[in-house]
Amino acid sequence: MTETVEELVALPVGEITLTRPRDAEALLNEDDFEHEELLPYWAELWSSAVALAHDVACRSLRGARVLELGCGLGLPSIAAARAGGRVLATDWSPEAVRATADNARRNDVELETAIAAWGAPEAIVRRAAWRFVLASDVLYERRNVDLLLELLPRLVDQSGEVLIADPGRRPAEAFLERAPARWHVTSTGSPRAARTRIHRLRLRR
Repeated sequence: MTETVEELVALPVGEITLTRPRDAEALLNEDDFEHEELLPYWAELWSSAVALAHDVACRSLRGARVLELGCGLGLPSIAAARAGGRVLATDWSPEAVRATADNARRNDVELETAIAAWGAPEAIVRRAAWRFVLASDVLYERRNVDLLLELLPRLVDQSGEVLIADPGRRPAEAFLERAPARWHVTSTGSPRAARTRIHRLRLRR
């Protein structure tokens, strides 16, 4: 059985308790090293997730439909649900989806979860359009840039907004260089994480 640890995160919507594996590296096996996309990034509480959760928690979502891509431990999704959103939290990893569902129950928060890979996103595209699409620290590999640029316009309508939190990774820089072809992009710093910026994207008319 994997040993776990609790993290307490204070947000404008109240304190959120997360349970995560104490040692993410203990989840690795030899096949994971050969296929980097299988590494258990979901098992860490990243500063970008805290920054995005804080941003979302400052909003009054009031029934807005919210989709999180790469939910990991579920912190931004739980914050969005606490702020009044109707949330679907997704990740390619079944372990991440289970962790998010468990953490939501732990915080007495209702949200949906689903396994969804960006390369096969039909299940979430069919449910579009979403008012908000959330993602934190998902642009850690260059191959994710093309996938995200192709997927995002299929998920929101003209009134929708994409919120991406990133700590300045190089693939994110490549994404931001290309995104203005389809999106209006504004970026701000986060009071919760010095290196993290929140990028807000709206479709060009």
